[in-house]
Amino acid sequence: MSLIKQLWLTIATLLLLAFVGSLLIGVSSSRHYIEQEIEIKNNDNANALALSMSQMEKDPVILELLLAAQFDTGHYRHIELRDAAGDIIEQRTAGEYIDDVPDWFVNLVRFDVPAGHAVVQDGWQQYGTLELESQHSFAYRSLWRSTLELAGWFALAGVASLLLASWIVCTIRRPLRNVVSQAQAIGQRRFTTASEPRTRELREVVQAMNQLSLAVRQMLGQESDKLDQLRRRMQHDPVTDTLTRAPFLDQLQAHLKSEKDDASGTLALVRVARLAELNQQLGHAATDALLARLARRLEQIARAHGHGTVGRLNGSDFGVILPRHHDLEAIGEALKQQLEALNGEQEFSPSLPSALRQYSQSERQAELLASLDGALASAETRGENGQEIVDQPASNVLFTRHDEWRQALGDALRQGVLLAHYPVLDAQGQLIHHEVPSRLRLKGEWRPAGVFLPWVSRLAMAPTLDLAVVSAAIADVESSGKAVAINLSAESLNDGHFVGELLSRVSAHHGIADRLWFELPQSVAMQQPQALKTLCHALLGLGCRVGLEHVGTQFGKIEGLQDLGLSFLKVEGALSQEIESRSDQQSLLRGMATLAHSLGIMAIAEGVESQGAAKTLFELGLDGVTGPGVREHGVHG
Repeated sequence: MSLIKQLWLTIATLLLLAFVGSLLIGVSSSRHYIEQEIEIKNNDNANALALSMSQMEKDPVILELLLAAQFDTGHYRHIELRDAAGDIIEQRTAGEYIDDVPDWFVNLVRFDVPAGHAVVQDGWQQYGTLELESQHSFAYRSLWRSTLELAGWFALAGVASLLLASWIVCTIRRPLRNVVSQAQAIGQRRFTTASEPRTRELREVVQAMNQLSLAVRQMLGQESDKLDQLRRRMQHDPVTDTLTRAPFLDQLQAHLKSEKDDASGTLALVRVARLAELNQQLGHAATDALLARLARRLEQIARAHGHGTVGRLNGSDFGVILPRHHDLEAIGEALKQQLEALNGEQEFSPSLPSALRQYSQSERQAELLASLDGALASAETRGENGQEIVDQPASNVLFTRHDEWRQALGDALRQGVLLAHYPVLDAQGQLIHHEVPSRLRLKGEWRPAGVFLPWVSRLAMAPTLDLAVVSAAIADVESSGKAVAINLSAESLNDGHFVGELLSRVSAHHGIADRLWFELPQSVAMQQPQALKTLCHALLGLGCRVGLEHVGTQFGKIEGLQDLGLSFLKVEGALSQEIESRSDQQSLLRGMATLAHSLGIMAIAEGVESQGAAKTLFELGLDGVTGPGVREHGVHG
């Protein structure tokens, strides 16, 4: 039995005992009082009648008439006159007339009143004795009415007491519910704080729970900070605090192999020309300061175009990856402005040539970098801040104009979305779910998402595409019975109509909601934490699971991460590259898995290419793997 039920039972029992006890005491006191009054009345009436008879002639007829007259008034139930020897001279007896009082009440409070006695004189001698008993019907009526009034007042008092008790119970229940919710949240790895109630004992409990929640939150924050420090020490250049060559190229390779909207974008290279001469001219410290300022300028470009990536490829060359951005002219102009601003900060003007090129899915990394290296060398020959823009290969261009893309995408969406299936497996080789990136039929062929998603985003058609994918995924689950992971874009999250329609479609298929996994990019959690939290709680309430994809080592920095209710996260493929031989990335992934598990979140590795990589990842504590080397019946080398 719950504490609240016990409390209500106690309150009801106490009120009932108080009510019944008070009523019994009141009725008993009234009964005793009435009995005393009747006894006094019997004695007074007997004395008065005996005095009248003493003053009269002792003619039997006259005495009989006097007794009959008194008895006929209806106030007496028994009158008896006896002579001095004890023989009955005259007697009158009547029954009780109680027609408006319940029999059970009469039997319960039956009066026990002695009769009144008096002596009748005949001169100086005793003539006889008179015994008189009053009729009790009026007394029963009076006691019954007073009992009803008393019960009514007690009932009103009981109702008022119950209302007061209800308010008190509610004031107790509210903090108790908060404590229970907080305990459940901690069990779900969500470390919330509750407001402190006024009740001292409850306040102490809430304070203890808040301290526990705060301590665990701080512990997780410290672990996240340690993980971030480890990442910076292992993957970042100590001078510029940007990625070193290997992790930067791993990021690029992950994008080129991606099936998502980051599979295409812009890659830029910037060179500090004649770095050795600058080092001799300025000195080592000043040159390092220049490189660090250049890195900060490039990071501004990356932030302005979403969560881009900046890396130092060698002593003088820097790279910038801008996924989902394809306007080379605008990016080139922004890059020139940053480099010119950097030159304006110096007493001298270093030469900072740059080259830009679009990258797309399935391109070879070596060819991509080689073309940019050549363009960068050409830009360097132009002099200060020269820039080259490399045209995209014609084979990668389906349409050139916006209206052509809009028409083609509209036609493709009307034809329907095709879902590819990529399995996500656990350590036992069991299917966790299928990733289902979309395919659209463009120019007679089913094209992967990396080809058309940039234009879908540019033309603001992401909500339309995402709803089409959701409908196709629901049909897929109903047909196969297997869980699927559906990608949602950041643009769709900002569309109120999309969110409402998504929840409506999921609600209409509530029976399969537990097999619908929704995933959004980590950048959404960084840029739109409140919108993501609202969507997460809505989908979780329907039985779905929500997670993040392309997650890097900074996921512990996400605002309110522990309150989102995430079910899973997918670690970016760059961290899985050559994981068997890279102890630095093994340490990072082990820390990420531990941090995720401490929050009750499943950790899944993206971009897994071989059985050896999968085995290593499972040994590091990850819960699932997916990538080109993963097949539904196992992981292939």
